Amino acid sequence: MASVDWFPIVFIVFKLGVLGVGMFFAIKWHYDKDRQAKAARGATRDGRPPEPRD
Repeated sequence: MASVDWFPIVFIVFKLGVLGVGMFFAIKWHYDKDRQAKAARGATRDGRPPEPRD
């Protein structure tokens, strides 16, 4: 088989890998930003202030 025949297979696998990594970091970035916003507000899930860490 010529190398041209392998190009679509390699390209699609590479594209899916890049998109998968991009989606992972996009979700992680939004999750971290939400967590930072909640920490800045000083609220926990039940509305009480966060306990101090030692």
